[in-house]
Amino acid sequence: MDQKPRIRKRRLSLKCPICKKVVKNGEPDFPFCSDRCRIIDLGKWASGAYVISSPVQDTDEGVDQNSDSEEF
Repeated sequence: MDQKPRIRKRRLSLKCPICKKVVKNGEPDFPFCSDRCRIIDLGKWASGAYVISSPVQDTDEGVDQNSDSEEF
């Protein structure tokens, strides 16, 4: 009898970003634990509580960013 080794599928478990409860990735509200937490998160985005920062820019105005070629 040849038995194949069982390979378990690894289920990803994370914590709900709102209430910190453990949530498995197969749940319908993933990555949230409930519809309530999903709506709270949406409200934070809508109110501006969450922001995506812009890239940091160099403040040196004396440096020309298009100076790839040297002048002789």
